[in-house]
Amino acid sequence: MKRKSIYAVLLAPILLAAMPLRAFDWPQDEVMSDTFYSYFGQLRGGIISTSLIFADTSDIKAADNGYVVAVINEYDDDSVFFPSALGNAVILAHGDNLMTVYGNIDKETIPASLYSSEKTTEGTVFGSSGNAGWQQGRSSLEFQTIDTANGNAINPRVLMPRIGKELSLSLSGITLEGKGVRYDLLVQRTLPAGSYRVYRQRQSVAMPYKTRVVVNGIVADEISYDQLIQNGSVVYAVGRKNYPKEALYPDERLQLLGEATLTPGKNTLGIALTDILGEVTATSYALTIY
Repeated sequence: MKRKSIYAVLLAPILLAAMPLRAFDWPQDEVMSDTFYSYFGQLRGGIISTSLIFADTSDIKAADNGYVVAVINEYDDDSVFFPSALGNAVILAHGDNLMTVYGNIDKETIPASLYSSEKTTEGTVFGSSGNAGWQQGRSSLEFQTIDTANGNAINPRVLMPRIGKELSLSLSGITLEGKGVRYDLLVQRTLPAGSYRVYRQRQSVAMPYKTRVVVNGIVADEISYDQLIQNGSVVYAVGRKNYPKEALYPDERLQLLGEATLTPGKNTLGIALTDILGEVTATSYALTIY
């Protein structure tokens, strides 16, 4: 491995968290928005994925002008943002304290000149995607964007052009969990008062950009997937609090939508999923709380 120093209410509009406002080109051939292998924030291999993973093999290219920080030929980095799943990888530094990471490259296709390059320009090809990392099925390029100033992983799709329709989001299997007890709202809508985590049945591929929980017309919680934050070795999604993997994905079946407090009387619980294009999928439940 060659390494260089690393620069250290349901239909409300989407507001991006403060982050570098920079645009990146596609890191490989453009594909439709509903054809990625795995999306940022999705559960993958028992962790919250900080990558956007492409399905189809293609030449990999620099998404912007940048400095070559590292060309990795084998895994020896303990950072949660650079897991062994990356396999052979290239890391570039850009302006606005951003880095891009291109993982799962076929080592034989990396040009020898890249190992001695200080800079690269947008569109420069530096390899082809392969199955160098810990990948499954048709997964190919594993692309990450990192905000080095704040230690956050940014959803690459926030910074990339978007083409075509999004995968449909579903609100099935809505479950409330409080004090260790789960209530399936399909069959039970009379519950004791208290604080609850609201879950849906997780989709294996499709991933919301934002989830929202509303109680009696007041927003109780929102979880955004514009970025993921890191505290030590733990990655969190940001909502009313920072939610680690154990809260977001308590098992393979469920995904957290947010937390809510239900008080005695009639309560209307509203739930909404928003995709990155702003399309909303929403539903509500009339609950009796005692």
